[in-house]
Amino acid sequence: MNVLPPALLELIEAFGALPGVGPRTAERYAYFVLKAGQDVPDRLANHLKGLHNEVGYCQKTYALVSKGQQFSDLYTDPSRNKRLVAVVAEPFDIVALEKTGQFHGTYHVLGGLISPIDNINPEQLHIAELVKRVAEDAVEEIILATNASVEGESTALYIKQCLQGTKVKVSRLAQGLPIGVDLEYADQVTLTRALEGRTLVD
Repeated sequence: MNVLPPALLELIEAFGALPGVGPRTAERYAYFVLKAGQDVPDRLANHLKGLHNEVGYCQKTYALVSKGQQFSDLYTDPSRNKRLVAVVAEPFDIVALEKTGQFHGTYHVLGGLISPIDNINPEQLHIAELVKRVAEDAVEEIILATNASVEGESTALYIKQCLQGTKVKVSRLAQGLPIGVDLEYADQVTLTRALEGRTLVD
């Protein structure tokens, strides 16, 4: 016997399929949509239906753009330095870097990270396009801005190997202990990076 109507259970299941959404959160989302009235689900449905028809990828950087737009605004902006490229795993990583207001180069989205466990190989990512772009845009520096995870480190190492023989400088985002985190709670990768990136105390 179902305690909840099938339609509501199906909505909870749909929300639960989203990354980072657990069972309780999925239930709260579904109940919110139910209580909010017809306007909220109608708007959600319209946005979801039109999503794939209205969003595309930049043909050079693979950042998200409006459908039919060839290049990202961040790439065509004449004030951006095309010879400086930050390599990120996913499009939303660009948003995080842009919020700093400190980066004035362009981006290259890989579309994921190398992960044999998840059957994600280098050929499935935009690594070959990055190597090609280094020559086309006379790129002087590549900043590897992938996560400090096993997958992020493996991907960064693979890209560095692919760029051997070119004159491009390859750098990595500085990584270490975040402010407010106790040493005992830091993971091994973070501690290793913190040791490697240590600085002198004045």
